[in-house]
Amino acid sequence: MSGAVWSYSENESVSNEVASAAADVAKGASAEPVVLEIGAVRAGVRAPGAKLLLKGPATSDVPPEVAAEAIAKASKQLQPAAILIGATRYGREIASRLAVKLTVGCLSEVSKLSADGNALAGERNAFAGKVVAKVSCALPAIATVKVGYYAAVESAGTAVTESDVGQVNPLVKVVSREKKAAGAVDLRSAKVIVSAGRGVKKKEDLPMLEELAREMHGALGCSRPLSSDLGWLPEEHHIGLTGVTVKPDLYLALGISGQLQHTAGMKDSKVVAAVNTDKDAPIFQASDYGIVGDLYQIVPAIRKALASRR
Repeated sequence: MSGAVWSYSENESVSNEVASAAADVAKGASAEPVVLEIGAVRAGVRAPGAKLLLKGPATSDVPPEVAAEAIAKASKQLQPAAILIGATRYGREIASRLAVKLTVGCLSEVSKLSADGNALAGERNAFAGKVVAKVSCALPAIATVKVGYYAAVESAGTAVTESDVGQVNPLVKVVSREKKAAGAVDLRSAKVIVSAGRGVKKKEDLPMLEELAREMHGALGCSRPLSSDLGWLPEEHHIGLTGVTVKPDLYLALGISGQLQHTAGMKDSKVVAAVNTDKDAPIFQASDYGIVGDLYQIVPAIRKALASRR
């Protein structure tokens, strides 16, 4: 495995995206892409090449400090050229711990990753997406890969190599776990997103937008106030700099003002349409189409038009 480009995420779908990034980096680094598994091999995780199973931790469901220590031990033995981690909350903690343990550079929340044999380079958004920064560091290196940017790897290698990293004792003991309620649809994979903002007057009005999203074969998203401040929707629906980054074919913003925090999460959408009562709302500057009007009048009109086409 020496000289390989490793990829890892605790989330299976994110792992398949990071594996795609690793395949790109491996080409420039004259290395092989290798998908890491910790404790157990997961059937839903695909690999463009081989998998490396780190044995020792009991299961793949381990705390970040255990995952970081396991990867660090294996890395010191096998000397990978780069380690790519999905930029989830869990993954960012692993990457930061790894960078300290291995005393190597770490690129944060990057996309368009490449390697030239000496350095790892990529791009990351800065100033709420207003600026694209080009960053790099010498190999060996670590990077957290922007979630939602890379297409999931399609190939499915079957070779599995094992490395015994021994037992890793966490400093914090997990007493119990409760599964967090998640949205019915993964926003990152949605082709159409209907997104709600503060223009929605009350929580009881959200079903109207949910129905519109369903009729458009899409998913319902929202701006930060509806999830974080009001709690009307789970956090998984929050689109923005501190939420989910999406790039659907159509993004319909309803009653969203369009502050930088929000537009940073949807600016890569192919087509953006917005409805807002304020003709000067910033969302119109990020839109391909805009309607100055009340969503309570526009949404029923859109649904009526859709019904007439069925």
